Amino acid sequence: MDNRTDEERAELLRSRSREAFDAQAPTYDESVQGDHARRLYPHVLAEVARAVASSPAPRLLDLGCGTGALAELVLGEIPGACLGCVDLSPRMVEATRERLGGRAEVLLCDAERLPFHDGSFDAAWCNDSFHHYPDPERAAFQAWRVLAPGGTLVVGDAWQPAPARAIMNAWMPHSREGDVRIYSEAEMRRILGIWFSDVSWRRAGSTACVAVARKGT
Repeated sequence: MDNRTDEERAELLRSRSREAFDAQAPTYDESVQGDHARRLYPHVLAEVARAVASSPAPRLLDLGCGTGALAELVLGEIPGACLGCVDLSPRMVEATRERLGGRAEVLLCDAERLPFHDGSFDAAWCNDSFHHYPDPERAAFQAWRVLAPGGTLVVGDAWQPAPARAIMNAWMPHSREGDVRIYSEAEMRRILGIWFSDVSWRRAGSTACVAVARKGT
């Protein structure tokens, strides 16, 4: 019987994620561990660029930035952007700082406890990390909170059809990477829809999805 509190279980998941991604950081951009995230890059990049197309100097936030590879692509597509990046893994934060230099503010922190003021960003994205969050509703709220009215959150994440998803979710508690849950379309819409006024969802290939959530004005 597991006698741990919810917060103790959440911290165990965070610790697993931190340790796993610290270990993966040196090879993440080329290894199989980062392959799923890399395949999502063009989908997330396109949605972020679309969300801020009318702004010459948008304020952007990368939630779970990893090595900063996607953030670098975003800066190339939106050169006038002011960028913030956060990650739970110290080694990933180091990699992002080395990659981006002074082009972004890169912080070591939990996406469920963002250290930014309300309304600080015009758009944010979370690529292949949402399924690691012990409290996805809290993470969604934090993203909503730090976005300005009319701001956009783009979530690229893992997806599986119902039978495979059930099998994988039964295995998730034993994951060494701190995985929590792969969400169905209905679950993702519900979580984001608690705070965001408009949520769209689509598949991106056979094992991924992209959700776009917009904050009301």
